[in-house]
Amino acid sequence: MLPIILMGIIFLLIVLFFVFVPVGLWISSMAANVKISIFNLIGMRLRRVTPSRIVIPLIKATKAGLKININQLEAHYLAGGNVDKVVDALIASERAGIELTFEKAAAIDLAGRDVLEAVKMSVNPKVIETTNVSAVAKDGIELLVKARVTVRADLERLVGGAGEATILARIGEGIVTTVGSANSHKEVLENPDDISKRVLSKGLDSGTAFEILSIDIADIDVGRNIGAQLQSLQAEADKNIAQAKAEERRAMAVAKEQEMRAYVVEAEAEVPKALAYALKEGKLGIMDYYDMENIKADTQMRDKIAEKSVEEITSGKE
Repeated sequence: MLPIILMGIIFLLIVLFFVFVPVGLWISSMAANVKISIFNLIGMRLRRVTPSRIVIPLIKATKAGLKININQLEAHYLAGGNVDKVVDALIASERAGIELTFEKAAAIDLAGRDVLEAVKMSVNPKVIETTNVSAVAKDGIELLVKARVTVRADLERLVGGAGEATILARIGEGIVTTVGSANSHKEVLENPDDISKRVLSKGLDSGTAFEILSIDIADIDVGRNIGAQLQSLQAEADKNIAQAKAEERRAMAVAKEQEMRAYVVEAEAEVPKALAYALKEGKLGIMDYYDMENIKADTQMRDKIAEKSVEEITSGKE
């Protein structure tokens, strides 16, 4: 019974050993002439490092003739970097004749940039196309300009350098400035290469992670007549101001009219008092008073007749 238990314990220890120690990776490294001791692999397990993430890139780098040690790869892995991409980028740069050290590649990777894509862009420049940039010439005509920018990654400025969005923003600003300085939109349409030359001469790649190789105008469309629209809006605004001032004057005139009517009503209220005083003092006879009342009645009658005639004429026309 005891030998069976002992054999079971030994078998369990062997299984645990092969599970904990990546013997397969150790054999692969030895076959690739990469010297990694079994204790290094055990140490990786203890440091919570996935051995395959270190050993396979190290084999790849050794076969490519790169001088990289296991400590560099493990340190980069523990820092949160992508070891495989860094090694691939170093191999690609070495094949393309681009000088790139492991420290530089690791710094680019830890900065959050795709170091392999950056090396590829250094070898094969990338074309970035802008959206339609709206610019207005001095004659008020809007032009919609679309440009294609050929850029190459600058590995020396990749860490801390601005990205593609900054390049596109600067190019848009340059297009607006160039078109805006033209006296007529026809000048821009006749010589679109002037935009490329002037924008390219401004050194727009300064402080960015790219080097601008060329700027080509892909398309120019004529847009709205901004000048005419602005003049129309100004005329509408002037009209509204004039109407507001006229309305103000009309309101003042109405107020003045109401004030004068108040004075008339106030003066008419004094008439009966004046008549009574004149009769009392004997300055106005009773017959004079009756003549005045007859004149008032006659005037009222004439007004009513006139109003009735106007109504009849109006009704006849309808």
